[in-house]
Amino acid sequence: MKFVEILLIAFAFYNIIVFAFYAIDKYKAIHHLWRIPERVLILLAVFGGGIGAFLGGQICHHKTRKSYFWISWIVGLIVDVVILYFLLK
Repeated sequence: MKFVEILLIAFAFYNIIVFAFYAIDKYKAIHHLWRIPERVLILLAVFGGGIGAFLGGQICHHKTRKSYFWISWIVGLIVDVVILYFLLK
């Protein structure tokens, strides 16, 4: 397996983990449990987890009304596109 393939798998796995963070936080919000801090969700999105964060927000209907989450998702998606460009180049 090539190094680039390993990085792509790690990238996909990270985005799955970020998606899970959003889904878990939505579950905790519904059940009035301890929540994941918003700054953690935002940082996960911006630092390579834009795809997972965006999908987590949309599929789980979580944090979609907060403009700063939308901004972090867009920035995260841009970061993800740049990462994928350099990995697939």
